[in-house]
Amino acid sequence: MKIYKVKVNGKTYRVELDSVEEVKSKTEEVKKEEVKAEVKKETTVASAGDKQILAPLQGTIVDVKVKVGDQVKKGQTVAIIEAMKLENEVSSTFDGEVASIAVSKGSQVSSKDLLITLK
Repeated sequence: MKIYKVKVNGKTYRVELDSVEEVKSKTEEVKKEEVKAEVKKETTVASAGDKQILAPLQGTIVDVKVKVGDQVKKGQTVAIIEAMKLENEVSSTFDGEVASIAVSKGSQVSSKDLLITLK
């Protein structure tokens, strides 16, 4: 047991905390399995020769700079993501033709989400 002093709105409180064993719930394991299945499904959508451009960080898509059918060069900016009030350019790591765009302006993305597929 640990005892802490906590100050809230100028008033001090004495708090006692017991250590608790970590117990894994069955629902947590099921959710992890569902996430793994979803990731597997997403990665199989693109054909073997396609190249994927993934979100480098979590944020909001501010702009998509390419359209389906456009030719893209390695290093070219293909999208802009706003994260923590900063706009971050997402550059292509491949040369190729835009096969599909998985996001649009205003979309919320997480790190490693699919943005654009090149062929």
